[in-house]
Amino acid sequence: MHPAYSVIVFTTASGAGFGLLVWLAAFGLLGLVPTGRWLGLMGFALAFVLIAGGLFASTAHLGRPERAWRAFSQWRTSWLSREGVMAVATCVPAGLLAIGWVFLETVHGFFALMALLTVVSALLTLFTTGMIYASLKAIRQWHQPLTAPIYVAFGLASGAVLLNLLLALFGLVGRAAPWLAIVSLMVAAALKWLYWLAIDGEAREHTIEAATGLGHLGKVRALEPPHTQPNFIMREMGYRVARKHAERLRKLALLLAFAAPIVMLLLSQVPRLAVAASLLATVSMAVGLLIERWLFFAEAEHVSMLYYGTDVA
Repeated sequence: MHPAYSVIVFTTASGAGFGLLVWLAAFGLLGLVPTGRWLGLMGFALAFVLIAGGLFASTAHLGRPERAWRAFSQWRTSWLSREGVMAVATCVPAGLLAIGWVFLETVHGFFALMALLTVVSALLTLFTTGMIYASLKAIRQWHQPLTAPIYVAFGLASGAVLLNLLLALFGLVGRAAPWLAIVSLMVAAALKWLYWLAIDGEAREHTIEAATGLGHLGKVRALEPPHTQPNFIMREMGYRVARKHAERLRKLALLLAFAAPIVMLLLSQVPRLAVAASLLATVSMAVGLLIERWLFFAEAEHVSMLYYGTDVA
């Protein structure tokens, strides 16, 4: 699949935003952070900017962006529509929680309920984002049990790293936030590694013989190419990345998105290094996740390419 940069930005930015909402709400609800006005203002503002920026970027992939609102109408059958509905729905309890945190400096009573609803709805939004891809049977690399959990894990991990940075900026150095981020990154890295093992090791059953039903006759090949020049399907569905490049990018993603941030997070527990180390962890993670998400699209093989000469998908 051709990597769409708008969708790459959308999934990484909005995922981090929803992950940050989860941890802000959870930490506030459990009393793990002070409900100070400026911490709440910066935290919720950052989360909403990431979410809104990601959603806005996703419309750039549409041929008619002004019709994006129609995606909300198919929530009964479409995971894309469900994601849009959940993203908007999450902003209601999150907005009310932000009001209580910033203006009243409290997360008790009614606002505790809003915090709980924010956690649940943000997690569901991350899950629906992953299911957009996991539900596509035509793409073997995406139609995997780990695809949706990975989206949730990446959102929570990036949100935890952002929360640690916020707390460091406000001088709230502690052990809970750095170790939460470290554990979240380790879980996300493990799931991604298992995902790569799964897509590399599974049997590739999508073949031109299976597509035509003529496999019992032997090797099948097209007599004539379907088109005399590249078309939209070939450009969008036929993008391929060399295996040697994919392996290098996988290692780079693991290094930048997980290994380096974990080292920086360990250093962030030293008060004098807290801000610098937390900032480096955030930047490294962001670059690594962008590489991983680009590779997620580039490695995907659509079965439609069997019609254009690909032997297996």
